[in-house]
Amino acid sequence: MKSAILSALVGILAVVPAIAQPETTARSVRHVATANRAATFRPAPSGFIGGAQVYPWSEGTIYIAYTAPGLVTDIVLQPGESLVAVASGDTARWVIGDTTSGSGETKQTHLLVKPFSDGLMTNLVVTTDRRTYHVRLVSTSATALSSMRWTYPQDELLALRRKADAERAAAPIATGLSVETLHFNYAISGDRPGWRPLRAFDDGQRTYVEFPASLASNEAPPLFLVDREGKAELVNYRLSGRFYVVDRIFDAAELRLGLKKQQVVRIDRIAPAAKRRGA
Repeated sequence: MKSAILSALVGILAVVPAIAQPETTARSVRHVATANRAATFRPAPSGFIGGAQVYPWSEGTIYIAYTAPGLVTDIVLQPGESLVAVASGDTARWVIGDTTSGSGETKQTHLLVKPFSDGLMTNLVVTTDRRTYHVRLVSTSATALSSMRWTYPQDELLALRRKADAERAAAPIATGLSVETLHFNYAISGDRPGWRPLRAFDDGQRTYVEFPASLASNEAPPLFLVDREGKAELVNYRLSGRFYVVDRIFDAAELRLGLKKQQVVRIDRIAPAAKRRGA
């Protein structure tokens, strides 16, 4: 009796995974289909420039390209981007080739796509030296995109930041300065690290601390103001090229860097000598 029950239980346990597997697979397939639909970009009226569909590029997005028999759809990559490989799910019923236009920094890769008939659908994976594109090719009876390409918001933002950084680096540390208004009566003492300032000066309102060009490749030291009792307090300043600009005049300050073996460079403002009578 016990052996019969055990045999029955074994049989049930053997059948349950077989029943559960199709349900799990179907559920997973639905999840994939839902994710693909959410990640798919289709042509929109606002995305056309002339006859070209322009998509904003983002990682993991699937882009629809409508094609038609007898017509070539041009898929254009970013200028300067180099093609690494192209893979398609159906190479028997689609003609897929590549060419280039322009030269130097303006050189662009073009993928040329044409289906043999309408009612076809496959995918295209394009890898370059910068990113990976996922394109879904759909063939219609007569309507096709003449071309499609992308904008690259992240690249454009980085380019703007680089331009702004270059402009700030090239800009003067201040405007309206003249040698007559500058005071160089500052002494620099203490340690001699690679970032030790070359000089300090003020224009009567702001103090400027000039560093060597190597500051760009080293960790920048924080600046502390030191009062008469020797108490140090971190001061607000801004970095302009290789200058620290402090919006005040100070008598003593210290640049400190490191914890266990701290490097300290002191900057002291020296009171100008009083003019002798009759001088």
